[in-house]
Amino acid sequence: EVQLQAFGGGLVQPGGSLRLSCAASGLTFEDYAIGWFRQAPGKEREGVSCISKSDGTTYYADSVKGRFKIFRDNAKNEVFLEMNDLKVEDTAIYYCAAQNRRDVARDESIYEEWGQGTQVTVSS
Repeated sequence: EVQLQAFGGGLVQPGGSLRLSCAASGLTFEDYAIGWFRQAPGKEREGVSCISKSDGTTYYADSVKGRFKIFRDNAKNEVFLEMNDLKVEDTAIYYCAAQNRRDVARDESIYEEWGQGTQVTVSS
């Protein structure tokens, strides 16, 4: 059974930092591209960042470019989302997802496996 678990969320002040982790089990991790998505209250889920399964190619939403960094550790079956200079508008539930249909994908419909989400709240 494939399982993805996102953790590392919490309450942080504007300008602060958090590191989210996505731990995977039940799959051959290096065969999967990973994406981070988020859903704020009253809004649709949106893509935040993704990383390829092959060469570490990454993509970021315009709203997080220069502030967030995604990277993976295949030896530990984990993907991380380093979030810096957090803003109130980053408040959301963050989900990680995995897919092996394409080397990398920004479209959430491509993703087959989803974790349960972790809450990030940015507030003073």
